[in-house]
Parts: sequence; C-alpha cells; structure tokens
Amino acid sequence: MQANVGALDRTLRVTVGVVLICAAAVNTIGPWGWLGIVPVLTGLFRFCPAYALFSFRTCPLDPPKA
Repeated sequence: MQANVGALDRTLRVTVGVVLICAAAVNTIGPWGWLGIVPVLTGLFRFCPAYALFSFRTCPLDPPKA
C-alpha cells in the first residue's frame, strides 16, 4: 500500500472520526457515528481505498528528504 492521504487530509480525517465516535459514545447522534472508525483508520494508515480506486492522492509523490 502506497500512501495516498496527505497531512491536512489526514488531520481532518482523524479529527472528524474521533468527533463522530465520541458523539456516538454519548448517544448524541446514534449508532451510525461509530462509522467514524473508517476515517480514523484511513488517516492513521495514510491509505484510502476509495482514493486508490479513482487514482486520487492528496500527498506528494516524493517523500520529503531529510
């Protein structure tokens, strides 16, 4: 798996996912909020299967050099 999720995209995914999970845990939005695990996992692994399917990426092609 080659990373296809960039830094800003990754931050937004994890943030939105955690908010959804927390809202589901306190019964604010119902059980569908547990789907927040999907953006959390795609953010943590930096790979989105939907992006791969459509050949889309939000990260640079070459990793930054140290």
